[in-house]
Amino acid sequence: MSGLLTPVTAQKTINEATSDIEKICNLIAHKDFLFMTGEKTKALLEQQRPDALEDLEEFTQSWSDLYTDAYMADKGTYRKRRHATMSAPPSSKFFHLEAHQPHFQSLYFNNLNGDVKRLYRPISSSTLDSKILTNILRLGCDIFGRLSPYSSWHIEIHQFRIEAGLGGAATPTPEGIHRDGVGFVMMLMVKRINIANGATSIYDLEKRRLNEFTLRAPLDMAIVNDERVFHSVAPLIQLDCNKDAYRDVLVVTFRKKCAHNFPNQGKF
Repeated sequence: MSGLLTPVTAQKTINEATSDIEKICNLIAHKDFLFMTGEKTKALLEQQRPDALEDLEEFTQSWSDLYTDAYMADKGTYRKRRHATMSAPPSSKFFHLEAHQPHFQSLYFNNLNGDVKRLYRPISSSTLDSKILTNILRLGCDIFGRLSPYSSWHIEIHQFRIEAGLGGAATPTPEGIHRDGVGFVMMLMVKRINIANGATSIYDLEKRRLNEFTLRAPLDMAIVNDERVFHSVAPLIQLDCNKDAYRDVLVVTFRKKCAHNFPNQGKF
């Protein structure tokens, strides 16, 4: 009967999870960003489901099957990725997969690769169906659904690998200090191999640095309110030139969907 909780234990777990989610929402509402250790992320995911991390190893291994980003305007070959799109209704933990589609950012938000429809290889069905990704998405829906309870969400999932020592500057954010043009961004560390640096910096809307931290351990997570702060990640440094060096990260963005079904132009 492993994985099953008694009613009392289950209610205690729900109460703890609710309390932690409320603290996270309160912090984001006041600071517009947060950094959460991998241990804390692990605890939050397991509060949702005790077996949430059961397929963590397979999830991590899926980063070994990414494809080189052929859209890089700097001609760099240091970035590999896969991509998927989902959607979720307001204040719901339920989401569904959308038809595979290009990723698009305007030049205003991406001064390197903006104004280009970029169609990447889709994330595999086994990764999309994994327990850990499902619970990460449920966590995002829970947090952002509380912060913006009337919004439907366009959700994009990005698997990124940045390889140091190959064909370019190995910069996780080659567009520099930027916003992604969405509502909220979740950045989750999956694995770091043979690299130094890669610090994440947060800036206010005048691009004054507010904080700096490094996603080092698996499941270390940063969340930003993309409408309120900029972010960047410092270039990676390969430690041993004779060994592979890379940084694997999951990025999930939540953008409010346009309300096409409100033809009254906002009048009440």
